[in-house]
Amino acid sequence: MADEEHTFDTVNAGASQTYPIQCSALRKNGHVVIKGRPCKIIDMSTSKTGKHGHAKVHLVATDIFTNKKLEDLSPSTHNMEVPNVKREEFQLIDIDDGFLSLFTADGSTKDDVPLPEGEIGDKIQTEFDEGKDLIVTVISAMGEEAVISYKEAPKGN
Repeated sequence: MADEEHTFDTVNAGASQTYPIQCSALRKNGHVVIKGRPCKIIDMSTSKTGKHGHAKVHLVATDIFTNKKLEDLSPSTHNMEVPNVKREEFQLIDIDDGFLSLFTADGSTKDDVPLPEGEIGDKIQTEFDEGKDLIVTVISAMGEEAVISYKEAPKGN
């Protein structure tokens, strides 16, 4: 027994990607994990207790990265996972081969965030090409990241 080795998967800074919360405590505009995806709740309703005694909560949510609509039905007393969603702003330095080069708060660069597809990505590319200083907002949850918005940096920085 003494020569057995124990290995553990490490998670950054001891933070979990999700945490449990009782279904009845979830709220509209909050976050929840449905089918393994981090989602934002857009609608929820609770049914009356049935003959087996459990009120059911019907959740309608959109995936925070793909905007795909997902639904779930769960007893109100059961726990559901809630993703730890982090929102950060970074200064855009460059756009290279479909990826953004971002300046982090600690002075390093972050080069692994893709330029978003669609209208927001086109606008970021156009305004960057015009020489504007841009600040992008990146959300991250459950090991994924995406740019959700941007704004022009205030002058004089």
